[in-house]
Amino acid sequence: MTEVELDEILTARWPLVMRRVMADGSDPWLKGFVRSVARHGKRPGWRPSFKQEQIMRRLLAEIGRPPEPELQLIED
Repeated sequence: MTEVELDEILTARWPLVMRRVMADGSDPWLKGFVRSVARHGKRPGWRPSFKQEQIMRRLLAEIGRPPEPELQLIED
């Protein structure tokens, strides 16, 4: 994970992951993990470990994208 990619994840995408995990009744370990990444991500020079990076990528793939807008059919 490059520094630019990590910065983009922590500033733009991780807040969405945090909101969803905290709101959906996830297990306490997962809640602690997303809080820990957010807290440590504020430290200059912090980099996730290999295992943390794998978990972060999995979470981003599963829930880190904004919901797709519902398309509405326009009839003539």
